[in-house]
Amino acid sequence: MINLRPGSDRGKANFGWLDSRHTFSFGNYYDPSHMGFGTLRVINEDKVTPGQGFSTHGHRDMEIISYVLDGSLAHKDNIGNGSIIRPGDVQRMSAGTGILHSEYNASDTDPVHFLQIWVLPAAQGIEPSYEQTYFAPEDKQNQLRLVGSQEGRAGSVTIHQDLDLYATVLQPEAAVTHTLAAHRQAWVQVAKGAIQLNGHDLTAGDGAAVSEAIALTLTGTSEDAEVLLFDMAA
Repeated sequence: MINLRPGSDRGKANFGWLDSRHTFSFGNYYDPSHMGFGTLRVINEDKVTPGQGFSTHGHRDMEIISYVLDGSLAHKDNIGNGSIIRPGDVQRMSAGTGILHSEYNASDTDPVHFLQIWVLPAAQGIEPSYEQTYFAPEDKQNQLRLVGSQEGRAGSVTIHQDLDLYATVLQPEAAVTHTLAAHRQAWVQVAKGAIQLNGHDLTAGDGAAVSEAIALTLTGTSEDAEVLLFDMAA
């Protein structure tokens, strides 16, 4: 079964410096029918104005993934990491027993557009850690590239949960297929452009919950449609 989550139905927050869309309940947006999906708890699409950002704040017991679509994001934390995250990079921060960090638009002239993703960890109280890996465009072009997994397979970042995260960039009419195994479920999130998912039309901001073991076919219907696919235990 495929249940669509139109991007236009997402929660909204606009603070001037931050324009955010919430796929699942977050902050002041609460919808009991959209509290997450499986171990996937948050997908926020954030746009931050030049020079602005999230000042130092804390997290615990959460896997936090940042996926930049345009611009650059500056990260600093209290375990010694400082970096700039750009398109192609996947950042994973395990909050574990507790971490403090800040995120700012690294540019004084251009906005930054990124997805902030939270995944519930398989175990609480792990040691906080950080990882950032670059995935070249050609590795995602018209194919599914594993960018996050529990074991850090194939050079992906390590997510402390039974979840595989794939990314793809599809040209028009190009298609990729992913088959869900038994006792697995999936979430598909369109980050840019437009696709068809098993005959359903989705555009940027749309998501889809897949709750049975079926073959998923993603077909590009616009130039450079960028899509994330989460395959997780049911």
